[in-house]
Parts: sequence; C-alpha cells; structure tokens
Amino acid sequence: MKEDLIQRADTVMAATYKRFPLVIERGQGCTLWDTDGRSYTDFVAGIAVCNLGHACPEVAQALCRQAEKLFHVSNLYYTLPQVELAAWLVDRSFADRVFFCNSGAEANEAAIKLARKSFYDKGQTDRYKIITMEKSFHGRTFATLSATGQDKIREGYAPVLSGFEFVPFNDIDALKRRMSDDICAVMLEPVQGEGGVICPDQAYIAAVRKLCDDAGALLIFDEVQTGMGRTGRLFAYEHFGVSPDIMTLAKALGNGLPIGAMLARENVATAFQPGAHASTFGGTPVITAAALEVARIMEREHIPERCRIAGEYFKGRLQELKERHELIEDIRGVGLLVGLKLKTPGAPIVAECMKRGFLINCTQESILRFIPPLIITNQEIDALVACLDDIFRGEKAY
Repeated sequence: MKEDLIQRADTVMAATYKRFPLVIERGQGCTLWDTDGRSYTDFVAGIAVCNLGHACPEVAQALCRQAEKLFHVSNLYYTLPQVELAAWLVDRSFADRVFFCNSGAEANEAAIKLARKSFYDKGQTDRYKIITMEKSFHGRTFATLSATGQDKIREGYAPVLSGFEFVPFNDIDALKRRMSDDICAVMLEPVQGEGGVICPDQAYIAAVRKLCDDAGALLIFDEVQTGMGRTGRLFAYEHFGVSPDIMTLAKALGNGLPIGAMLARENVATAFQPGAHASTFGGTPVITAAALEVARIMEREHIPERCRIAGEYFKGRLQELKERHELIEDIRGVGLLVGLKLKTPGAPIVAECMKRGFLINCTQESILRFIPPLIITNQEIDALVACLDDIFRGEKAY
C-alpha cells in the first residue's frame, strides 16, 4: 500500500519536494505514526509549525465548532474570530494593526509592500530599496525569493525583482556602509533558521534599531519561524529590548493550519487603505478560530516559558555530546530552535535517526536543526540524545 501510494504521488504531484519514503498517517503530541504502524518522535514539528504538538484536541475542537457555523464570507464583512485574534496579537505586541493572509511568504510580501507604500504616500518615491541579510530566508514568491539572501533559492528565476540589497548578518558596520537615502527598510530574522540557526550578538539588534531610527528607515522582523513561543518568549524581538515597525508571523500561529499575519505600528499601517492590499482567504473564520485557541493555550499553559526551560535542558544535553564527539563543531540556538553544526554532512545522520524512530532536520548541509513541538519532554529529549550518541560512536561509517 505504501509503495503504491508513493509511486502514485510521484506520478501525479509536482516534484518540488524531496520527500522521505514515509507515509505519515496520524499524530498525537510529539509522536507521529506511519502507515506501517511505526512511531517516530518528532523533532521537526512540520518545520517549526506544530508548537502545541500534533492533533491538539482543544484546537481541533475550536476548528470544528467554527466549521459548523461558518467557513468563509470574504473580507467584505467582519467576523468575530478574526477580530478577536487580531486584538489578541495587538494586545501582546508592539503593533497597532494586523493584516491576515495564508502563509509566511504572503506575510512577508505584505510587509515589503507596506514598507514601500508608506514612503510612496509621503512623496518619497525614490526611497524603495530594502536591505536584507545574507543567508536569510523570506519565502518563495517572487518578491520574497528576491529578498532572500541565498543564491540557491533565487537560482533559475532571473531576473529577480530589483530593490533588494544584501549585507552579512550580525555585522553592523556592513549595514552602516550600505544605508543611504534610497533605503526604506531593513528586513531580518531575529534568528536565522534556514540560514543555519544563526543567533546575533545581543547588541546587534539594538544597533540595527538605532541605525534605522537615525536613517528614518523602517525595521521589519520576519518572525515566521521564531514567533509564537519558539525562542522561549512569545516573540523573539522581546529578547533584545527593542521592537520593529513591522513584524510577520505564520507557521506556529495556526499550529498546522494555513495562516499568516503582518503586524505594524499605526503610523506605518495607515499606508494600507481599502484597495491597497488584500487576500481572499486571509483570516477566514475557521482558521482564525483555531489560531485564537492556539494563542489562548500558549498563554494559559505558559508555553514560551516551558520552551525556554526545555531548550536550556536540550542544549545542556547536546553540550555533553559535544564533549564526547569531535565531529560536533558547534551548538547554537535559543529556546527550541537549536542547531548542531557538524564537521561532516548531516543528511546521513538524519536518515539514521529516522531508522531509529526520530525525525530531525538538516539545513545548510551540515547543521542538524531541532525544532520540536514546544511541549517536548525531557524524557523525549534524552531518548534523542542517546540515539545521537550511539550514531556518533559509529561516526566513521558516515
């Protein structure tokens, strides 16, 4: 059955993903089961999406309750779940207004448009360029791949959109040298996830904020991966004592349901008036009802704090591994966005972990990325560390 389904999928679906030969059938908490009945402890969480774990019963119930009442009416009308979710986000962030869409790429697209539009409305039509970071990842739409600082993402799509400049992440001097009167915004991830789990120096983000203020430019934080508790705070910008003018969310906001959000300060958000931007499915009642339940659970169950504690424990256990295995070069990350940089390619380790019942991820060829549900337990962490320890003892085979 599994082989037939995989063969059928490879015949009828676009070959845009290099999938593992697993057919996942169901999940609960931090565990997934395939169609062969094998279980896997999940340290990927749908790529930092299922922060509350799989099949969270409260979220499923909220979705079903709303689905029985109203699926969709478009944004020509007000709906209660959408307004309540927007208010929750505004009340707990720097922002005054929220625009809902369907994905992180769409949220970043909206942020790019809003930044440009805000200067256009002030008559500064020559001020449209956005500085982003090398090794950044902002999405796969034309604007967001153009904003992404990785050649492999842009390859094959030339000419990409103009108006984006790249500087090294965590290098304030490089950013200073590039700032000029044609820059409308600086856009960055507080922690680069796809770029290799790269954390900036504590002073860097504050310095970027000051530089933008001095230049009269906007600061955009892409928190698609870091937002909603992943770093041990509700939003990653809280670690740095500064806030952006625009922030984007997606991934964990819906715990697996497709939703994105762009948050902005009032003085910037006013550039979006009726007709300036839109999304047919942005913030539908069913999706926002589920996301609102996600938000309430995050707060009620103190999920960001639980993430912080689990992340410290996890990094401590990985440090023990590093002391025993020379192939580990570095441990990096914050909260439960954790990277283990190896001196060898990481793909064989990912494959071997899968054979042993653990799903992990590799980025930038040699960095094992761990982004489990934020409800992961110490026992589950210990089991993965023991698995890695056993694999690394036979490292010559890899």
